[in-house]
Amino acid sequence: MSNFIYLASQSPRRQELLKQIGVRYEMLLPLPGEDAESIETPLPHEKARDYVKRVTLAKASLALARWRKSVLPWAPILCADTTVSLPNSKDGEILGKPIDADDAHRILKMLSGKTHEVLTAVALISHPGDLPNCIVQISDVEFANLSTEQIDGYIATQEPFGKAGAYGIQGSAGAFISKITGSYSGIMGLPLYETAQLLDHARITCI
Repeated sequence: MSNFIYLASQSPRRQELLKQIGVRYEMLLPLPGEDAESIETPLPHEKARDYVKRVTLAKASLALARWRKSVLPWAPILCADTTVSLPNSKDGEILGKPIDADDAHRILKMLSGKTHEVLTAVALISHPGDLPNCIVQISDVEFANLSTEQIDGYIATQEPFGKAGAYGIQGSAGAFISKITGSYSGIMGLPLYETAQLLDHARITCI
């Protein structure tokens, strides 16, 4: 039984959330030349739930291959991915990270005054020969109507970049959210209840 895990994610929010529940972790980051970003391109007509699960399992597979090339001792590997969705919307089924300010404005304008889904998949490889255990947690987030000035002001903070749906609930965009149903930590990028269940199954101790 290991007393720590490998976290295959560069997200500082996921690191903070693991610390919150007392999980020891070491980083297992992409190797030079490893193209982890290409797997985040949605497939044609792919639904958000299928997308976030596929990407997370692909990240888990890459992380396991990374460990096999190393001389590191074994520990369970945790991966996660988050996306934002306006379900069944032609332009908003999968709303990933904005590529620039114009794209961030487009995404935030699309979310304004609507309820969207935040989907986070978490996968844990307990042993090198095992298939990953994977869960998908879905929360509903209701945005207030946003003015152009509010959107532009938020983009100017640089917070939208690197975040699915062009916002982070833990930042100043929290003022845009009138209601959430689901998991606050899941919206941040790592649903703690579901993650704790996976870790317990692998006999990894939380608080």
